[in-house]
Amino acid sequence: MDISELYQIYQAHPVITTDSRDCPEGSIFLALKGASFDGNKFADMALEKGCAYVIVDEKEYAKEGEERYILVEDCLTTFKELAREHRRHFDIPVVGITGTNGKTTTKELVSAVLGEKFNVMFTQGNFNNDVGVPKTLFRLSPENEIAVVEMGASHPGDIRKLVEYVEPTCGMITNVGRAHLQGFGSFEGVKKTKGELYDYLAANDALVFINADNEHLMQMAEQRNINRLITYGKDENCDVWGEVISCAPFLKFRWRTESFDWHEVQTHLIGSYNIDNMLAAITIGLHFDVKPQQIDHALENYIPSNNRSQLEETAHNKLVVDAYNANPSSMAAAIENFRMMDVPHKMAILGQMGELGEVSHEEHQKVVDQLQTAGLENVWLVGDEFKDIPCSYRKFQNVEEVKEALKANQPHDHYILIKGSNSVKLFQLPELL
Repeated sequence: MDISELYQIYQAHPVITTDSRDCPEGSIFLALKGASFDGNKFADMALEKGCAYVIVDEKEYAKEGEERYILVEDCLTTFKELAREHRRHFDIPVVGITGTNGKTTTKELVSAVLGEKFNVMFTQGNFNNDVGVPKTLFRLSPENEIAVVEMGASHPGDIRKLVEYVEPTCGMITNVGRAHLQGFGSFEGVKKTKGELYDYLAANDALVFINADNEHLMQMAEQRNINRLITYGKDENCDVWGEVISCAPFLKFRWRTESFDWHEVQTHLIGSYNIDNMLAAITIGLHFDVKPQQIDHALENYIPSNNRSQLEETAHNKLVVDAYNANPSSMAAAIENFRMMDVPHKMAILGQMGELGEVSHEEHQKVVDQLQTAGLENVWLVGDEFKDIPCSYRKFQNVEEVKEALKANQPHDHYILIKGSNSVKLFQLPELL
């Protein structure tokens, strides 16, 4: 059965589930495999629970002569090809977003801005990998007028594979940094993989939105002879430019273009580095004819709720929570922003950064070096990567040890930066502070 035939079945049963615990009546169960599970084993159960069809890729689980079992060569490949077929039924703009840092926040901001004018379908949470992206594409419906799709990568070739299914009509790379180096091999590997979005857009003569302040991105665009650029940054030579007014503690900034005078925006985001994400959303909004007043309204009313650049006020402290992920560039930006915040009694609880391979010790040493001049009253470091780095800061092996320390000695009346890789689980700390 080819994809077009399979898509006809999908049109008659337009719900695909990959979880045998969630089988809506008349849906299609697709048997994905993971490190610790094989969806093929649950095909029979899915039919019993109400699925109309099951798609499997192991012959022993496909009952011969039973049309409700559809045997394919590889379920994940079929999932992605079916999602691409679905995407091709929608002749709407599709904005593709990737980058080392800020891609999820930028996706949220772009979607909020476009949502002032359009019915927007956008990536939920961080569904940005080879399973999450197809799930996102299947959410496209006739009501949608535009889509914003986030794409993540941790290995060479990841973005190239994803754009083949997303088929973005325009896009942007937020930035490139030293992250997932264990998978990419080097910073050059990061640039090459993220640049696969530029490769696709260049090959299709599609529009690129670009941070002109970022020399790596500008060089990557020049190498690919990308001519259709709309620039943003802090220089008035950009198509859209802006500047930080204050961070006390929320970012307040202003922006303008040649056509519009200064617009001042008070945000609910922590971090001066978020001006790049804001300017990206403004630039894309203006391109799609969202009015400046609508753009300002969207940005002023966006409130983060995903452990990224958000301020939480507890009964005892004020927390700068950025605990979803961490890599050298985002960690440096968070510490620098915290240093610049004009607030009293500053403390940091920082978790180790993962997937840095042979440069891990060097990068964690840089974090400690930066902390020495950050003017913080107290610093706690969490994770084995900090263990062998000489410093006077208090060290913990894991978040459980931190929890015990907080029970014994809870800080009061502090501003506390919480940042680390998701695997360190520092997101469990706010309720204890």
